[in-house]
Amino acid sequence: MRIDKLLANRGFGSRKEVKSLLKSGAVQINGVATKDSSKHVNVELDSVTVHGELIEYKEFIYLMLNKPQGFISATEDHLHDTVIDLLEMEDTIYKPFPVGRLDKDTEGLLLLTNDGQLAHQLLSPKKHVPKTYVAIIEGEVTQEDVEAFRNGVTLDDGYETMPAELKIISSGLRSEIEVIIEEGKFHQVKRMFESVGKRVIYLKRIKMGPLPLDESLELGEYRELTDNEVLQLKNYTKN
Repeated sequence: MRIDKLLANRGFGSRKEVKSLLKSGAVQINGVATKDSSKHVNVELDSVTVHGELIEYKEFIYLMLNKPQGFISATEDHLHDTVIDLLEMEDTIYKPFPVGRLDKDTEGLLLLTNDGQLAHQLLSPKKHVPKTYVAIIEGEVTQEDVEAFRNGVTLDDGYETMPAELKIISSGLRSEIEVIIEEGKFHQVKRMFESVGKRVIYLKRIKMGPLPLDESLELGEYRELTDNEVLQLKNYTKN
């Protein structure tokens, strides 16, 4: 990889700015200063420093965010805060995007990555990747609702959902439930409950495929996935 491309990848500015940085003598490859922007480096073997700080190259980034309410699942928006606004600059330089979406008022697990192939696999309708949610429902959720979800329900636009697994945690005027769906239709969980005469008043995603939300993450916090977690996701979508 060319040294100027590596530095741009790590957020050191535009092509012109990177060239100026190189000309200043601040960049070293294996301890030797270089001013040649076209010089190639082996990102796995060569040591690259800028002002003495070691520069690490990585092609892909994988982030787990505990999404708070009030943020939309998009990379940019002129009217609303996006989940990208929650990231540090050192992570935004990789241009990650949300894998699927959570509604503005929905909390919980949201993956962000710049790995388009993995994102496509996780979102492909053919893969049936399950998403697990917990929710608080206005109204008493019953075994009839459990059965209806198991058989698939008809949404307001006539779409018939795939079977979903509904578990009642507690039932009453406000019921707490857990639901697993294998689709990602617009407002799907909310619309499924509307189809049985109930209303979702709180919704949180706690798992996607084999990956559970790290409960140590506060709302708005995020972390990089471990190598093992990334491997689990990739192996899961191979099936």
